[in-house]
Amino acid sequence: MNNLDLGVIGNCNIAALVDAQATIVWGCFPRMDGDAVFHALLNEGKNDGMFSIELVDQLHSDQAYLPNSAILRTTLYDHHGGIAEVVDFAPRFALYERIFRPPMIVRRIRAIQGRPRVLVRLRPGFENGGLKPQLTRGSNHLRYVSPAQTLRLTTNAPVSYITEERPFVLDRPIDMLLGSDESLQAGVETTARDLFERTLDHWRSWVRSLSIPFEWQDAVIRAAITLKLCNFEETGAIVAALTTSIPEAPETERNWDYRFCWLRDAYFVIHALNRLGVTRTMEDYLRFINDIVEEAQDGELRPVYGITRDTSIDEITIPHLAGYRAFGPVRVGNQAHIQIQNDVYGSVVLASTHAFFDQRLAHPGNTALFEQLERLGNRAVAVFDKPDAGPWELRTIASV
Repeated sequence: MNNLDLGVIGNCNIAALVDAQATIVWGCFPRMDGDAVFHALLNEGKNDGMFSIELVDQLHSDQAYLPNSAILRTTLYDHHGGIAEVVDFAPRFALYERIFRPPMIVRRIRAIQGRPRVLVRLRPGFENGGLKPQLTRGSNHLRYVSPAQTLRLTTNAPVSYITEERPFVLDRPIDMLLGSDESLQAGVETTARDLFERTLDHWRSWVRSLSIPFEWQDAVIRAAITLKLCNFEETGAIVAALTTSIPEAPETERNWDYRFCWLRDAYFVIHALNRLGVTRTMEDYLRFINDIVEEAQDGELRPVYGITRDTSIDEITIPHLAGYRAFGPVRVGNQAHIQIQNDVYGSVVLASTHAFFDQRLAHPGNTALFEQLERLGNRAVAVFDKPDAGPWELRTIASV
């Protein structure tokens, strides 16, 4: 893995990164800040922590999203004129008056031309790659078991070919559903097709609701979908990134875990969501921030919180992962949560003002919220000229 030209799939619960050859190189379960069971992005050349689909004698590939969706299509070409298509997505759609967003990845493989031979390699590693799973099998599924969680692959492909990593002719459509250790309630192909159709319809309906400019629509739509995929919808949190330890620059060791919510980003995120017309996501994010403010002791805010408002996100290094392009270390957690960053108060106040002026919101600002923000304002006045870590989060230097 020598570039970051990756496709992203997700459903506002989990997310995964897929390279141009249809290999999942990054993915966390059971949620976006969880165990990186797919971690090949940070362990180049080790041939584990990935979920690959490749053709025998593969020649090249191309990749694109299905228009107005978070569904990714990779087309693979072999030397013999064979062409196969891999469609990847995480299910997401309305169900029983809520959004269904299971910790699941669906991979659909189709032969487009000729009789390509396909090879599947599924090699998850638990505890961020430190624990090899126990493998058990059924007639149409494989279970990857660890003490903390179990992943189940349900498929209509021959499971022996997957466990033995043996190529087979792609003479019929293949579907693979990887997620929680639960049985399907219908056939594999029927379930995959239904999840695909409902997920595609959901994303296209969501895009139709966006407020976008006349120009640059492709870029704005893709940016809006990507921002939405950074939303942990259960709590309303929005993470800074879906990955950890991508270096800021080579050989600097400035590799940080960004799968958390920085309050400094609040104003900019709220402003972007407001301009896009994504008011429900905006309001959920405001609620997440207001819950943080409500429980803050003496009005003191931390600069970064976990996606469930967790403040116990202590930083550790993962020695068995070499890092992106071997530029380690790989870190999980972020020690910035104990820093003092005095600009967070203004960011939260500015973001929260939308609750008082945007008439589209279902829960407008009230006196109680105003009093919360007033306390933050007073706190900002008290500390504005005090030394802190600053926006660059310097760990050894404090300045005004």
